[in-house]
Amino acid sequence: MSDATIAAGTEQRLTAQELKAQEKAAKKAEKERLKRVARDEKAERKRAAKSGFANVANPRRSTLLTIVCALFAVYCLFPFVYLLINATKTQADFTSTFGLGFGRTFALWDNIKTVFTYQDGIFGRWFLNTILYVVVGAGGATLLAIMGGYALAKFRFPGRKVVFAVIIGAISVPGIALAVPQFLLFAKLSLTNTPWAMIIPSLISPFGLYLMWIFSEQAVPTELLEAARVDGASEFRTFFQVSLPLLAPGIVTTALFTIVATWNNYFLPLIMLKDSNWYPLTIGLNQWKDQASTAGGQAIQNLVITGSLITIVPLVIAFLCLQKYWQSGLSAGAVKE
Repeated sequence: MSDATIAAGTEQRLTAQELKAQEKAAKKAEKERLKRVARDEKAERKRAAKSGFANVANPRRSTLLTIVCALFAVYCLFPFVYLLINATKTQADFTSTFGLGFGRTFALWDNIKTVFTYQDGIFGRWFLNTILYVVVGAGGATLLAIMGGYALAKFRFPGRKVVFAVIIGAISVPGIALAVPQFLLFAKLSLTNTPWAMIIPSLISPFGLYLMWIFSEQAVPTELLEAARVDGASEFRTFFQVSLPLLAPGIVTTALFTIVATWNNYFLPLIMLKDSNWYPLTIGLNQWKDQASTAGGQAIQNLVITGSLITIVPLVIAFLCLQKYWQSGLSAGAVKE
């Protein structure tokens, strides 16, 4: 074997040893880096705990907070679980079995069928009434809130501060305090016991107007509107083609608030409506619930529970489908740029 071959082999062995040494050094350096990162995170958590502020980029786990959130989740989901379980029972099972236990007979589909056929199918009429009040009332309230909020955010006119004060004042007044004056006003106009008694009050949403005002301030750049006007676009075209797509998260958020408020409205239809053919679901189901306390009335708690479950299904679907827009709308304006 020549001297050149021996030298080459020795060089290869030295190269392999150097590579192993470099790998060991790299692993050691990585371990040291991870240790430093862990120490820094621990120190950051201590500083955040002392100052009372949490670091979003370096959150700390809290067993107590986890337990509190779990209890809150159970509290929120408990009524829904109760509805799901008891909607599967017959009337006899509902009164004779444990509330969170299933009955001897699975009667969910029979209950749903009976709900829509009981009293000549009046539940379907109540459901359509609620849809009417939501589409016209909540839809109109959303549209008015969008247009009003956009105008207040992007136009300057005399009395703007007065309008702001009126809106804040309207938000602070509970709706139930206005129910009796509204009833007296609609009685003078002979509009009680008509759909208009539900639709017209639902068209006004002070909170929705305020929400769209704040959202329009942040979501629609003034420079973009000026560019559209320079290009010759009218105010209506600028609003519908330029501003409206940018307001989508705020629109969905406002729509969800107004839909839920109209869907769950109870006190206003209670004093405005006497004809059961115009009842929304809230009043109709309450009438079924109180039926057992009347003379000769039949207890139908299983139908009330099943009807309540059917009532919340559209709201659950709406929230699940629109939650991403709703969440982004709630966070608008939280960060100042």
